[in-house]
Amino acid sequence: MDEAKQRLVQRIERDRERLLDFFRGFIRCPSPNPPGDTRLAVKHIQHLLDEHRVEHRVIAPNEIMPNVVAAFDAAKPGRHLALNGHIDVFPVGDGAGWTRDPWGGELVDGKIYGRGACDMKCGTTASLFTFLYLREMREQLHGRLTLSAVSDEETFGPWGARYLFEHHPEVIGDCCLNGEPSSPYTLRFGEKGPLWLEFKVRTKGAHGAYTHASKSAIGIAAQVIADLAELSELAPPENSNLAAALDQAAEVIDKAYGAGASRIVRRVTVNPGIVKGGLKVNMVAAECDFEVDLRLPNGLDDKRVLAEVEKIVRRYPEASYKVANYNPPSWCPPDTEMARYVQENARAVSGIEPVPVISLGGTDARLWRYRDVPAIVYGPSPTGMGSIDEHVTVEEFFHVVKSHVLSAYDYMSRAS
Repeated sequence: MDEAKQRLVQRIERDRERLLDFFRGFIRCPSPNPPGDTRLAVKHIQHLLDEHRVEHRVIAPNEIMPNVVAAFDAAKPGRHLALNGHIDVFPVGDGAGWTRDPWGGELVDGKIYGRGACDMKCGTTASLFTFLYLREMREQLHGRLTLSAVSDEETFGPWGARYLFEHHPEVIGDCCLNGEPSSPYTLRFGEKGPLWLEFKVRTKGAHGAYTHASKSAIGIAAQVIADLAELSELAPPENSNLAAALDQAAEVIDKAYGAGASRIVRRVTVNPGIVKGGLKVNMVAAECDFEVDLRLPNGLDDKRVLAEVEKIVRRYPEASYKVANYNPPSWCPPDTEMARYVQENARAVSGIEPVPVISLGGTDARLWRYRDVPAIVYGPSPTGMGSIDEHVTVEEFFHVVKSHVLSAYDYMSRAS
């Protein structure tokens, strides 16, 4: 590690309490989506930027979902690096099952608890401080650095990164580094594509004792859901390079995300996330609505999968469906320049060399890949993500911060 990078690591160590205070305060700013109100969390970010006299823009096409954008030009010509993170988080409902306050940012036994701890206020904090540290040394760097902290990511909504891409393309750049949870052992160079479907089943309904008088909308829905599960057997066409990379990473994928993850990364997954139906236990249900989250691996698209969905729905005249959301799978070369920097710096910081993998979940990084801009995701373990007791260890938090700062420095210390 050269002298400049050693100084950056020393700076982060000196700022430990400041970084932790900001991160824990960030968690204490509730920003669940839905409903998606991130204004309190945005004020927390603005306060940090104002402390450092950083000019920034708040872009809010939806009043309650503002986005924060900042940029600087280095002293020397070069490429444009984009740092991206999101501010909104999963909801927690009534908090049932949590052993810690989901909005408390509590530090207990080396772990920081709270909704958004890993997804993704850790990664967004890493992006913010990467921007601040490199801005201080911009006279030594090349190119341009842009920070976008966005809202409306958790629902793939239109008011966050998608809006910036459509109306403020200056945030795109030549490369993207994102801190979504990946685990320190993997970096993500691509991701599966979400395909969300909404189904309706309608029948006459009847008295619960008169099952001969009408089919049950709930019963039909159960059959449709069972048939949809067979989509997991669809085999995608294999790209030899991609397949080889995932085969080599299988053991690490299972280590990072749990046993079985390496299989489903190359398969369609089917999750019936919402089911609503019926009025009373002794009535044959006349209505049932349900929503299904499909995740498509690289090599499969919506046309191929929807053709199979059509075959299933045709078996049940009482059922209909519509597509609520679709984002194609995406990937960039697993050995891209930024991926190499992340691997080298993670190894230097903690002795861990992350393996390139495809993500099971979706991120805003896909938008960069859709524009043929390499986008690498590297963040903490997804512990409790979308579940209870979400947390990040202090050790992983600083590992992510250091890996981001050093990798962004490596990119910007070179003209090309």
